[in-house]
Amino acid sequence: MDSVEITAGVTIPMREVRFRFARSGGPGGQNVNKVESRVELLFDVSASSAFTVTQRQRLLSALRNKLDDDGVLQIVVQESRSQWQNREIALSRLAETIRIALIPRKKRVATKPSRGSKEERFRAKRKRGEVKRNRGKITD
Repeated sequence: MDSVEITAGVTIPMREVRFRFARSGGPGGQNVNKVESRVELLFDVSASSAFTVTQRQRLLSALRNKLDDDGVLQIVVQESRSQWQNREIALSRLAETIRIALIPRKKRVATKPSRGSKEERFRAKRKRGEVKRNRGKITD
């Protein structure tokens, strides 16, 4: 596999995706202490040539909480005992994350409250004020 397909028109070359491997925690018997099955996928969004300028800006904005200071997206997978399976899972998560981030968000159209909702609000405020007024001391 020489590229990761995101959408029909967008693919990321594998040369832009880096992997780091480490020993994974959890079950695995003797295997867990010997095999580096945990996979860290690193993808530099800000330096990628796979996207247009607009797409890159959209990605940097949508993924800002998932990127480090250098604009690198990191995905960690240690679900399987197999390094190969974890690598495949990481690549599919990368594709899904970017696919979702590339979807343009609809702008919110500001609306005014309806006349009925304003009246209902004032009615509720008057009722609440009445309740508070009636909490005073009772005088005969």
